[in-house]
Amino acid sequence: MTDITFWVGFNRVPQIGPAKIQRLRDHFGDLARAWNADAFELVRAGLDSRALENLVQTRQTLDLAAELEKIARANVRVLTLDDPEYPRLLAQIPLPPPVLYVKGALIAEDEWAVAVVGTRRASAYGREATRQIVGDLVRHNITIVSGLARGIDAEAHRAALDHQGRTIAVLGCGVDVIYPPEHAQLAQEISAHGALVSDYPLGTQPDAANFPPRNRIISGLALGALIVEGDVGTGARITIEYALEQDRETFAVPGNVFNRTTTSPNKLIQRGEAKLVTCANDILEELNLTMVKQHQEVRAVLPANDAEAALLKHLTAEPMHIDDLRRETGLPIAAVSATLALMELKGMVRQVGGMNYVSAIVR
Repeated sequence: MTDITFWVGFNRVPQIGPAKIQRLRDHFGDLARAWNADAFELVRAGLDSRALENLVQTRQTLDLAAELEKIARANVRVLTLDDPEYPRLLAQIPLPPPVLYVKGALIAEDEWAVAVVGTRRASAYGREATRQIVGDLVRHNITIVSGLARGIDAEAHRAALDHQGRTIAVLGCGVDVIYPPEHAQLAQEISAHGALVSDYPLGTQPDAANFPPRNRIISGLALGALIVEGDVGTGARITIEYALEQDRETFAVPGNVFNRTTTSPNKLIQRGEAKLVTCANDILEELNLTMVKQHQEVRAVLPANDAEAALLKHLTAEPMHIDDLRRETGLPIAAVSATLALMELKGMVRQVGGMNYVSAIVR
């Protein structure tokens, strides 16, 4: 079994969360040894009696191979904290989720993300503010993160999709269990133009206790969090509190002082805990995101590996034959040919005839 198997296994054990998993890794060196350890060693590693009992029971009843097959059949990818593709921003929060289930794709450009949250009972004003702000953020290549809930969350996702942008929905259930059910079509579109993400195993049903913890992922995936409408004590307010704990920038759209659903953003602004936002540019300037599109264009032509870097070192505006490139770089001809083909697709080089190449990057 691969190591990912045991990450998935431990994620199925009640009462074993990020802190205990880290403790087990520190004690055993890897989760495979921890999974197969005896009770004495597990207690020495710091498991309490309840967690130990749950682990023993899960080991007896869970078919790990079948669990991985179920994940594969659902077309879901598992990312662990050890995976280089695990979201960098999320990895920086206190006790990040050890396992993420992803339906769709997370890409490097999703680091330029803003979380948008709010009330389920959105007003016409709140919906319009969300549509306008999200639309302008997406036009600047910002990924929108939210929670797929009714109201402002759904409006944020829909606005991102309507403007051909990327959006990520963080669920309080398994990524194969869509809640609320009327958002099934929206979820399908999100997975095609972004990702559905959860740290809950497949098949996990929505439960009120699941949603506050998932809010730390919404804020953790983003550089900043915006609340449009929401009362005190709501999920949207909890997301902003997590954002503040995670040292993220926080923003709020001011609302009607007589409307209870705008109590939370107004109080956050009043206390100086969130910056007042009237347009997307207020967020872009605060987060220094006004040049994201240009940054992404530059990133697209940066060498992705040593082979690309070696070829770029020798390529100029003067045509150079593939055999000369092989000789100068010392790379096998198959590697040179394959790398040049990928670089041509990325717009980094051009073939000018006769297997001669030039650099397409302005220097």
